Amino acid sequence: MDLDKNKQNAINFYKTAYEGNPKKAITQYVGSEYIQHNPDVADGTQGFIDYFERMQKEYPEKSIKFVRSVAEGNMVALHTHQTWPDNDQYITMDFFRFNENGKICEHWDAIQQIPKESANHNTMY
Repeated sequence: MDLDKNKQNAINFYKTAYEGNPKKAITQYVGSEYIQHNPDVADGTQGFIDYFERMQKEYPEKSIKFVRSVAEGNMVALHTHQTWPDNDQYITMDFFRFNENGKICEHWDAIQQIPKESANHNTMY
């Protein structure tokens, strides 16, 4: 496994889909199998495409910043900052499993809204 290449491919995959071209993201970065663990997204590549096409239509002004990426073995983790309409901000952790050909084949995520107030002065990054 080329860990640096996998990290860059995970970022490119997510960014391409998030910015409105999920079909291209699937074609370039996903293998023959795509297992989805997010309960809001249908399993498989078509479920992924449908979800991100709907998000682009409903929220074209959303943005994403990739804060960090970590790779180990056949896994890549991305830590992101997402901004949605009305300055609604979220932290996400996305995990991608790569197959033996360097293609994404499985995805998990966790998302948390950034609260308006915090019990400490640390950021969520």
